[in-house]
Amino acid sequence: MTHISSPLPLLGWREWVELPELNIPHIKAKIDTGARSSALHAFAIDPYRKGGQRWVMFTIHPQQKNVEVSIECHAPIKDRRLVSDSGGHKQRRYVIETPIILGQSVIIAEMTLTNRDSMLFRMLIGRTTINNHFIIDPNASYLQGNPDHHKNLSETSI
Repeated sequence: MTHISSPLPLLGWREWVELPELNIPHIKAKIDTGARSSALHAFAIDPYRKGGQRWVMFTIHPQQKNVEVSIECHAPIKDRRLVSDSGGHKQRRYVIETPIILGQSVIIAEMTLTNRDSMLFRMLIGRTTINNHFIIDPNASYLQGNPDHHKNLSETSI
């Protein structure tokens, strides 16, 4: 086994993250270097205007295999883009920008909103979000621990 020495934090193929501005205290995310963008599970997506700005309301089931727990989220709309999923299907998705807490790091990340009910993970973190911030160990999981236990966060913006 080769040991990589790097000043960058190490991520496993899945990690716990926190989305504080969306009031999501923890959600399990798959780290996917094959995906360019990050995606967040969302349903009941409803765009609206607030103070002249475009916003989106959506609901999320943050826990895998549990549709009983749901959180209503609100965020400014950054964009609306045509995104191809892993099967090559194109879908126009809302794009939001929000901080995500990954271990000791806070990263401002763009993410698309899409229904991921049929997917195992409610959140996918793509390479644009993790680029230049982390090294990935595909053999490991949860190297950054649980986000509820981290203090003294450093902010990094993409």
